[in-house]
Parts: sequence; C-alpha cells; structure tokens
Amino acid sequence: MTVTTDAAQALLKEGFAPWVQALDLSITEIGASGATLAMPVAEHLERMGGIVCGQSLAAMADTAMVFACMGHMNRFHPVATTTLDTQFLRPATGDAIRCEAEVVRAGKALIFTRATLIAEPSEKPVATATATFFIP
Repeated sequence: MTVTTDAAQALLKEGFAPWVQALDLSITEIGASGATLAMPVAEHLERMGGIVCGQSLAAMADTAMVFACMGHMNRFHPVATTTLDTQFLRPATGDAIRCEAEVVRAGKALIFTRATLIAEPSEKPVATATATFFIP
C-alpha cells in the first residue's frame, strides 16, 4: 500500500491520541523523503503572551517524524519514540506552524529523524527537533 496524504490524515484521526488530534494537524506532504505537517495557531495551544507552548511544538515534531518514518517505509507501521530532543529557537507566533520532517538514516531496528518547525507567514524557524524511533 502506498502512503498517501489522505490515508495518512485518516490514520492521524483514527490512530492517535485525542490530545494529539486536538493539535488539528494537517498532513500536507508525505513520501520517501519525509513528511510535512501544518498546525493552525489556536488559543488552546498558546501560553501567556500568545506564544504557542513548547509542549504543542514538541508533540507536533514527534508526530511529523512518525509520519516521515512511515513515508520512508512506504507503509503504515507502528514505531516507538526512543529519544526526542527539541530546541526552541524563538517564540512561536503567527497564523500557523509548518513542520518539515525527514529521515536521516534508517536501519533494521532504528530510524533517525530530524524536523524543523517554521512559523507562517514569517517563514522563521521556531524550533528544531531530532528523534530516534524503534521499529517493533
């Protein structure tokens, strides 16, 4: 089965926790090179000062990197996050956050990924993340 954006979006709605679904993520691209997700900036994701909270950004990055793994494998297969490291670069504000995730290296048991989170419309990076996933 080829991984498509529509199929990935359906999996996101059916197979992920309700609090991940509350991020209102849209999968805009998925393929062998990675995945791109978008998240509208909304009041329930902001902390004081109108800044998107770091927890939302980290969860978005983790989810985007999971889909990058699936795009790389060209199938929907569960993976388990074994490490997640997020660096916050500047306050996340704007209309939406775009997360571009890619597979850096894939082995038989582990997949190494990285992501960049970008504020829209400013196009400024607000965070970067790396993660390692176990393939059960």
